[in-house]
Amino acid sequence: MVGRHAARSRRAALTALGALVLTALPASASAAPPPVPGPRPAVAEAPAATAPARMLSAMERDLKLAPGQAAARLVNEAEAGTRAGMLRNTLGDRFAGAWVSGATSAELTVATTDAADTAAIEAQGAEAAVVGRNLAELRAVKEKLDAAAVRTRTRQTPVWSVDVRANRVTVQATSESAAAAFVEAAGVTAEDVGVRVSPDQPRVLADLVGGDAYYINDQARCSIGFSVTKDDQQGFATAGHCGDPGATTTGSNEADQGTFQASTFPGKDMAWVGVNSDWTATPDVKAQDGEKIQVAGSVEALAGASVCRSGSTTGWHCGTIQQHDTSVTYPEGTVNGLTETTVCAEPGDSGGPFVSGTQAQGTTSGGSGDCTNGGTTFYQPVNPLLSDFGLTLKTTSAATGTPAPQDNAAADAWAAGRVYEVGTTVSFDGVRYRCLQGHQAQGAGSPASTPALWQRV
Repeated sequence: MVGRHAARSRRAALTALGALVLTALPASASAAPPPVPGPRPAVAEAPAATAPARMLSAMERDLKLAPGQAAARLVNEAEAGTRAGMLRNTLGDRFAGAWVSGATSAELTVATTDAADTAAIEAQGAEAAVVGRNLAELRAVKEKLDAAAVRTRTRQTPVWSVDVRANRVTVQATSESAAAAFVEAAGVTAEDVGVRVSPDQPRVLADLVGGDAYYINDQARCSIGFSVTKDDQQGFATAGHCGDPGATTTGSNEADQGTFQASTFPGKDMAWVGVNSDWTATPDVKAQDGEKIQVAGSVEALAGASVCRSGSTTGWHCGTIQQHDTSVTYPEGTVNGLTETTVCAEPGDSGGPFVSGTQAQGTTSGGSGDCTNGGTTFYQPVNPLLSDFGLTLKTTSAATGTPAPQDNAAADAWAAGRVYEVGTTVSFDGVRYRCLQGHQAQGAGSPASTPALWQRV
């Protein structure tokens, strides 16, 4: 297919571009493993308590879990992120990544370049992996590939990413020779890069409740991601490839809806639409059979964690996060900073929301495969989208408004609406705190009241 969207008549909606490299889902799960030893910090949410029953059943279906394992998995994944954040701040430049594994994500692994860190890692109830490259070195290799992609064609090497579990950068290519040429053009050594040969070439999935359909210029269909606000303007986040600034939208009911305020694609795949007064931003995401999940925040999940997606074509599907910091070449160009998942999707699902528990993760970008045979889907992480466009995520606690500027005189002070990365330090009520997990600060969650996200220093 060519172009970004397929045509759509007023009476018959036609699906637009794309389809979602096939990654096997976990084998059928056995009984839940025993709890991980060591301290168990407070979690950012109570995910099992807030997750609707149909979300848990969809996870059991798509991840092949036994009854009860989905709820246990959400609890384990939420607290694993806090432990990983503490260890990342402790290890500093020796940190090489973290991931969860097992049917209920009960095993947390933290990688380090120094075997002397093993005791500190195990004291947090995690398994230590001693590796040769730290996370900064892996990202430096990927940045060289990013730079090479600007000056060379990458349709035969469409995906490359930092794979912390393999402690290398992985390149997906249609052939070994194509991968070798790309690696040589980037000036990186072959031992720093792993190659995955696949014929699949991802495409974007073009075709105010997350997952609902909307139409662009009365010609193409995408899916609403997450409700957002900017000052008094309400709207929603979605995929950049769905529309250019100024493009108009109508809702699934064919009523006038809004206008694309900003859009970035390729490079990134992010956009937001400002809606008219007939529409109200909500924290809701449509789940299975019309049930809704309310978004509570945007805490970034670890590699290996479960994640679910909603879209206007295929509805609600779940899988796992494979790796963050992935670059993907579509026919329209390369997009950096995506997250790769095992969730399936199809045309028209583009722009729809990804959530882990009740935490927003990102908006559907593209991939390969479908929901009959399985596939790989990539999403644009939501926190960079919020930061780039100065948006506030609509959650169960967030107020309408615009985040405080990141570079103002009080930039050192914690502020609701700002997007914080792991390791960032802030002041709050005269006390210093260090961020443990990337997120947009919520009005009801100061550093003093969210030990899952902030560590006193």
